[in-house]
Amino acid sequence: MTHRVSAQQVGTHRVGYAPGVYDLFHVGHLNILRHARSQCDYLVAGVVSDEMAQLAKGRSPVVPLVERLEIVRSVRFVDAAFVETVPDKVETWRQVRFDVLFKGDDWRGTDKGLRLERDFAAVGVEIVYFPYTVHTSSTQLRRALDVLGEPVRPSEAL
Repeated sequence: MTHRVSAQQVGTHRVGYAPGVYDLFHVGHLNILRHARSQCDYLVAGVVSDEMAQLAKGRSPVVPLVERLEIVRSVRFVDAAFVETVPDKVETWRQVRFDVLFKGDDWRGTDKGLRLERDFAAVGVEIVYFPYTVHTSSTQLRRALDVLGEPVRPSEAL
């Protein structure tokens, strides 16, 4: 499932990397991939494995990895998809070799964002932040699904 990007495939082009769980794919995901592709010549989308999502977010994705990978691969802005199986983004960089990493601006100024900037500055990778889509997120969609799935109590049905 992993896809290694070779220099032969992209020549001297700017390779971008847009990691995410991409669970319950929505317009915010599409926007990040569209904006990312506009700032690089070759875009690799990193799809976080179920295990890594559980580790990072404390819950497993709703949509299985193989389906999330197929969805992301099918987006026209994505040139390749890569399954992220390690929590260390620099280790992922060693495998994929990208020039710029794209993240939502909810990471900007946070401890994890500052650590990411510091770690990637050491290997010459630029970090570019995109506006977080406030009105739609997988977390909000998951909450809505949870509410819809709750049983209706007899007193509420009247």
